[in-house]
Amino acid sequence: EIVRPRVLGQVPKHALFDFDGTLSLIREGWMEIMVPLLVGHLMKVARADETPASIERLVRVFVTELTGKQTIYQMMRLAEEIKLRGGKPADPLDYKAEYHDCLMQRIASRREGLAKKVVPREQMLVAGSLELLAALRDLGTAIYVASGTDEQYVLEEAHLLGVDEYAPGRIYGAQADFASFSKEMVIQRILKENKVDGEALIAFGDGYVEIADCKAVGGLAVAVASDEAERSGRCDAWKRERLIGAGADIVIPDYRETPALLDYIWKSAKGKASA
Repeated sequence: EIVRPRVLGQVPKHALFDFDGTLSLIREGWMEIMVPLLVGHLMKVARADETPASIERLVRVFVTELTGKQTIYQMMRLAEEIKLRGGKPADPLDYKAEYHDCLMQRIASRREGLAKKVVPREQMLVAGSLELLAALRDLGTAIYVASGTDEQYVLEEAHLLGVDEYAPGRIYGAQADFASFSKEMVIQRILKENKVDGEALIAFGDGYVEIADCKAVGGLAVAVASDEAERSGRCDAWKRERLIGAGADIVIPDYRETPALLDYIWKSAKGKASA
């Protein structure tokens, strides 16, 4: 779906990918872990006029808004909401550890299955991911991966999925010092080190942050409104709406139409060059 037609000044030389939900499905269902956990903590200090339903709506809004940033930011927001209600929050790192433990229980069999090669990579990848990465590499586009998940786990899971061979030394994740990493920082580093402007960048993501950050520098933003649970090939309507709101130029459900997608993008660039 072409939301905002673009005529590019050059073909994309650098491609930034979010990881979870954009390439990897290992952590599919993470929100069903995080939201109830945060709701449970907030309900302990809820005001008299608040209900479980209203608290859940609040949590879903801020979890969604912060999706794509490091997980610690969602836990910092939880701590703020607890304090606003007169409670005494724990350290956000403690909330993050609790969430991570719960999530790892959910995905342990997926990671183990991939490691033992009894679960095919394709089952844990957004459809067509490796084909797109290979096509971009063949076109001479440098590939980067940036995730709000802790870098240790991003590296592990990228290796399990075979993603790491397409972005050697260019996979980034959350750091213990959360202020030292963001997707915006990765983008600025790409532009500075390669001495290019934002038009040389294309970003693929299913979160608000990477789409907005790409657009902020003038890059081409491709929203991946992936249906993570069913892998149906249809756009997730909720993702589509919010990613268009973030400024996405193109919306796709997955990468099954990689040749058509890349043909459109490269012809858009060549069209301006020939004009």
